Amino acid sequence: MRSPFFSLFFCLIALTSYAQKANYNITSIPDSLKQNANAVVRLDQMDITIVSQRSMNIKKQRVVTVLNDKGLGHVNAYAHYDKTSSINSIEAVVYDAAGNEIKKIKRKDFRDQSAVSGSTLFSDSRVIYLNYTPISYPFTIVYTCEEETSNTAFLPQWYFWDGYNASVEKCVLNVTFPNDLGFKKKEFQFSGFNIKKTEESATKLSYISENILAQKSEDLSPSSVDLFPRVIMGLEKFHLEGVDGTATTWEAFGKWYGDKILTGTTTLPEETKAKMKALVGDEKDPIKKAKIIYDYVQKKSRYVNIAIGIGGWKPMLASDVDRLGYGDCKALSNYTKALLQAVDVPSYNTILYGDPDKANIQSDFVSMQGNHMILAIPNGDNYTFLECTSQDNPFGYQGTFTDDRDVLIVKPEGGQIVRTKVYEDKGNIQKDKGSYTIDENGHFSGSISIMSEGSQYSEKYRIEMYQPTEKEAHYKEYWGNINNLKLGKITFSNDKENIRFTEDVQLSAINYASISANKMIFAIDAFNQNGESVKRIRNRKNPFEIQRGYMDSDEIEVNLPAGFTIEFLPANYELKGKFGEYKTEIIKKDNNKLIYKRSMFLNKGKYSNKEYDEYRLFREQISRNDNAKIILIKS
Repeated sequence: MRSPFFSLFFCLIALTSYAQKANYNITSIPDSLKQNANAVVRLDQMDITIVSQRSMNIKKQRVVTVLNDKGLGHVNAYAHYDKTSSINSIEAVVYDAAGNEIKKIKRKDFRDQSAVSGSTLFSDSRVIYLNYTPISYPFTIVYTCEEETSNTAFLPQWYFWDGYNASVEKCVLNVTFPNDLGFKKKEFQFSGFNIKKTEESATKLSYISENILAQKSEDLSPSSVDLFPRVIMGLEKFHLEGVDGTATTWEAFGKWYGDKILTGTTTLPEETKAKMKALVGDEKDPIKKAKIIYDYVQKKSRYVNIAIGIGGWKPMLASDVDRLGYGDCKALSNYTKALLQAVDVPSYNTILYGDPDKANIQSDFVSMQGNHMILAIPNGDNYTFLECTSQDNPFGYQGTFTDDRDVLIVKPEGGQIVRTKVYEDKGNIQKDKGSYTIDENGHFSGSISIMSEGSQYSEKYRIEMYQPTEKEAHYKEYWGNINNLKLGKITFSNDKENIRFTEDVQLSAINYASISANKMIFAIDAFNQNGESVKRIRNRKNPFEIQRGYMDSDEIEVNLPAGFTIEFLPANYELKGKFGEYKTEIIKKDNNKLIYKRSMFLNKGKYSNKEYDEYRLFREQISRNDNAKIILIKS
């Protein structure tokens, strides 16, 4: 559902003198930069020249030594262009491990194609990219590109770090700008990195960074934007989509965006307006009317992704979406807004960063931000947010793509930063209720009802759309602790009104229990074992984050085979700590029946790297207890 149009120019650049003089022999790379690295960025330089409010030139040179096939993703030799931007030059030169030139790739050898599939309205939105297949590793690519654009609203974000398992030998950013456009910047996470600001004046800004060592990815790390150094930049006086803009506050920016960019985009045919009025009929409640309209949009339209760097912030016309039945996030949100206007329901375009890793609009830095658009409907003192790209989301459900983050709502009177819905830990529920029977041969048969709400709903509700083979694969992975699993009848209930998804599954397995001599052994927790192991990481560097907590509760009836008695029963267990709570209880009903109860609550939170081993131990204790065995002996 993502439409990341915020990095409108993040790719491009040229600086040939370095390429002519540099030594690309792999032996010239320090050993420290090769450690843990799949690629070494020898040079990443961007020179941004803001000529005026309506003109910007971006040059980039990127020199990457790719050590193995896993490092290919760090080449990043691509650029986008459309009616507001052009690529003046683009080329690449390939060198072998000894630094000898083996191939020169001109613009005609790059692939040039539409950035959008399945759409005719964005035919001028294109991407040009290098598709190079190496004959051996390691090799080095020197990529240069120069772009010009009239849009100065989006200045590229600059990242000194190139991703996990990549080191950076040298990284340079140079920005030149007129002194009357209100240039501004904000720095993040510079501490601990070798970054120097080499110039800062009324018209120039320069940074250089050297020898950033490769890091391994560490489980549960916060988003990289919260860990590694970057700079965001903006202008108070800018140009976008043919319109000059000036904004020093979110209120002013929102008003400009609404008045100058969105105005005129919500016009609909009279026939469509009449159809909407007929659909809502005599309904007066604005939220109930909005539900009817949202259902119409979901059934009528489909989402097309506008690739990174394409699409600007001006939505395609609502009348075009109405005619064609598709659009990107901006287009579909704006179309829904137009339909709601037709039935007198107010709504506001809402700009944010859409991603399962939560990211906020930087509220103290007024500028073009965000990569996604949704719609906000006033609902008392709060807002109901609509994800207009989804054809199956319940009305008002945000899930994990847009929840719990600062967003910009564009109202007629101006912009406002608000927080989207927070799904509280104890509301992210999974409730299991079921039973299973073990026969005298150790075979298993049972049924279970799994009800999910809150953020756990978003992980489950699409299962009903799976193909039969996908469903089988899903459940065999979910119940990976049950060998020889055979699925029976599966039914689903998707209660979109209460945002609750229920799975009813019948299942069986031969030889679930191990039988040796006159004894039978099996794990009493069959349905919800916590198999999510937490990897041991020695000398962990990064903090870790549990972005969303949850609450699981299980109640399972266990029917034991006739002719057996219990020799050993796991003890009730309880665990409490900063990360959450866990509890199990086994109740004897009679000689052949047990009730197994389990609850697990996990707290969301941010924790230091020094607490990681404690968390790993917490999860290991739960996993060990989930796998606790009952022992039966033949009478």
